[in-house]
Amino acid sequence: MFGFNFMEIPRPFNTQYRCYSVSMLPGQERLDVERGGKIIMPPSALDHLTRLNIVYPMLFKLTNRKTDQITHCGVLEFVADEGKVYLPYWMMRNLLLDEGDLLQVESASLPVATFSKFQPQSEDFLDITNPKAVLENALRNFACLTSGDVVAITYNDHVYELRVLETKPGNAVSIIECDMNVEFAAPVGYTEPIRPRKEEQADEAMDTFDPSQFTPEVEGFVAFTGSGVRLDGKAKKQLDSEPAPKTVAYQRGIPDYDYEIGSLRFLRYSKAVEEKDTEEESQFQAFSGSGQSLRQGKSLK
Repeated sequence: MFGFNFMEIPRPFNTQYRCYSVSMLPGQERLDVERGGKIIMPPSALDHLTRLNIVYPMLFKLTNRKTDQITHCGVLEFVADEGKVYLPYWMMRNLLLDEGDLLQVESASLPVATFSKFQPQSEDFLDITNPKAVLENALRNFACLTSGDVVAITYNDHVYELRVLETKPGNAVSIIECDMNVEFAAPVGYTEPIRPRKEEQADEAMDTFDPSQFTPEVEGFVAFTGSGVRLDGKAKKQLDSEPAPKTVAYQRGIPDYDYEIGSLRFLRYSKAVEEKDTEEESQFQAFSGSGQSLRQGKSLK
């Protein structure tokens, strides 16, 4: 007659496994695990998680009890041997783990990420044309991020390491189906190039300016500039240094002190017309010369 609806409270998952790198996984090489932030767990872990009513997505907190190193991850598959878990190599390096060490695995509930900041560990990362697009594509294989971790992404057969400097709203966040803002810090060892000030650049330009380089060459005949030949027909010896072409002497222009700002002047130069001698024109008379005859000895009068 009476019905009761009891909500099942999710219980935590907490156990220890022997951890190994993905390269130790039997069978074919699993590059998809090495390039992401998820681990492979045994089938018994899946059965245990379903009975504990764990909230999805399944996220886990990994702890190395010897060094108190902590990170977070997701799970990719439940196909590992019983009592073992397989981790990406970069994750084992962050946790300071060796092959076969004990690893504490606990279920975790993380907030959704809103911001993260990464620092490349090499200047080679600057060679990527669109680093945000590359990082976005690589983070699809990750489930969560932890501040302080050094994650590894692969692009064009090259492995780039990025340190997670900051995450919001917590030190560990979930990046599954989220809208996250990303920033990059300067790579390790990178120094900004020192750019000289404009005043220094102007001073250097004036020091190196040589007006004689912009003077035109002499047009027309220039003495002793031709190539000589020998009388016996043999080839002439080549001089070590050819004489430089002669140029017009540089003359500094005179500024127009009467120039008014905003006005334009169009200067036109024309050759002056030579004035004719008016006296010669007045003395000139047409047909006033003496003629010549074809017959010798006679002339026209």
